[in-house]
Amino acid sequence: RDLANRFNTQYSDTFTLPEPYIPKEGSRIMSLQDPSKKMSKSDENSNNIISLLDEPKVICKKIKRAVTDSGSEIKHDETRPGLSNLISMYSLITNTSHSSLEKMYEGKMYSDFKTDLGDALVEYLAPLQKKYNELMNDEKYLETILDKGAENAFFRARKTLSKVYRKVGFIPKGAN
Repeated sequence: RDLANRFNTQYSDTFTLPEPYIPKEGSRIMSLQDPSKKMSKSDENSNNIISLLDEPKVICKKIKRAVTDSGSEIKHDETRPGLSNLISMYSLITNTSHSSLEKMYEGKMYSDFKTDLGDALVEYLAPLQKKYNELMNDEKYLETILDKGAENAFFRARKTLSKVYRKVGFIPKGAN
């Protein structure tokens, strides 16, 4: 982004500057074991994250082991980061408000909430996992996509590089 901006400023608009998409809800999902840290696939402890390709049993197990805070009331409260993180996750994948979830689980135990969250995550990830497995088992289709992508990338890169050469004043290869 910095290089593209610098080039565009010095020569003229050539590169599209990527803009981040940061949603208000769900932009930071916290670790399941340490809710003060962001969930990260590079985390050494695999119990801290839900991987998109985790088996259903593994997802449920990780959610059941997730850190919650002392207390018994299921309420989204920033002073209770463990439970708030789980409520936020549940809210995002089911498109249910925090207050609706709080009402739904009024008088229920954390274990009920975690079991339902695990099931909801499994259901939410099932279509993605199914499609992933279909694609991974169709080698010919993947090769076709890769070939088309490489062709498109080559064409677009050549076109952009040609613009850059002209703007900077380089002589294109083979032009004498």
